[in-house]
Amino acid sequence: MIYFDNVSKVYSPTSIALEDVSFSIAPKEFVSIVGRSGAGKSTLLKLLLAEESPSSGSVFFESHNIHKLSRKELPFLRRKMGVVFQDYRLLPHRTAYENVAFALEAAGKSEDDIAHDVQQVLELVGLMDKAWHFPHELSGGEKQRAAIARALVVAPEVVIADEPTGNLDPMNTWEIVRLLEKINDLGTTVILATHDKEIINYLKRRVLTIEKGKLVRDEAEGRYVL
Repeated sequence: MIYFDNVSKVYSPTSIALEDVSFSIAPKEFVSIVGRSGAGKSTLLKLLLAEESPSSGSVFFESHNIHKLSRKELPFLRRKMGVVFQDYRLLPHRTAYENVAFALEAAGKSEDDIAHDVQQVLELVGLMDKAWHFPHELSGGEKQRAAIARALVVAPEVVIADEPTGNLDPMNTWEIVRLLEKINDLGTTVILATHDKEIINYLKRRVLTIEKGKLVRDEAEGRYVL
């Protein structure tokens, strides 16, 4: 499904973000990417989302070389990927419902389809009772659940979660982790970038460890060993 083939990203001779990274991710996998701050995790995700281009090597999604797609083709690729960020990135003047609906409006869905799909994902993430609350009226955990609902509403094949619990307290952290597990159990591939040791050791799923831009470990049931 996803394949990094000897991928390097060099910003300057003294700034090598990734170096000869190769790995594959199969459909319906749950894979965590771990590493210290600056190890290259975020660069790796930006390459997958075609927000950055590799200096060498290739990134494939469903046999398509991501960085050879045209500008017209890229939006179709990105619709297959739902992204969740540490800082939520919700639109402040739209309710939780409207933030989730916005993704479908941009895709040209009908009002009936939007109403059905938004309600479905808000129920999935346990946020239907806060549907008409604005972001400033939501807790950190609720904001992140709204962000996850927004990522899910377009029925992506992959959910990419970049440090999704970085701003959350322990209780909300575990709610988000269990929600990601649930999403994976329903058949969606999940890629989680984190530096949280407890989350990795709890999940007991596949772990890719990045150190100084290099993939140093790929373990089927990894533990955090940095």
